[in-house]
Amino acid sequence: MIKSIVWGALCMMNISIFSAKDLQQPVIPQNVTKQVSQKIPKSVILKTKKFKIKIDQQPDGKYLYQSWPANGKITSKPSMIISGGELIPDGTGGSYYFEFGNEGYTYQVWRNYLTDSPKKAPYTLTVEDQDGKTIVKQDAVVVKN
Repeated sequence: MIKSIVWGALCMMNISIFSAKDLQQPVIPQNVTKQVSQKIPKSVILKTKKFKIKIDQQPDGKYLYQSWPANGKITSKPSMIISGGELIPDGTGGSYYFEFGNEGYTYQVWRNYLTDSPKKAPYTLTVEDQDGKTIVKQDAVVVKN
């Protein structure tokens, strides 16, 4: 009886160790990260239903967000400027988003390379308030890359 219990416990330990090895995080090849970074523009101009948005990479590696009304000209003074934005990779398929903070609001401009629909815009602007509630969500198309 004791031999059966000990034998069963040893078998369970082997299965647990084997399963733990299978659950380890996969190693992402460095060339995948390099491929994703090659797709990220240093500057992009987008247009949503209500806004024109320009995102530029700054010399310090951070990003600058500027926006105008949809019918405004990029050459005019922006209605909003947010500096210190971050680029955040989203998975290994090339998707990413830019994130900016302004007076408790979070502005995110998402880029999704894996969209299934040809009708789906390549970018999406989302704005969340201080409570994390989405107050703006608009698809955006590229005006200039």
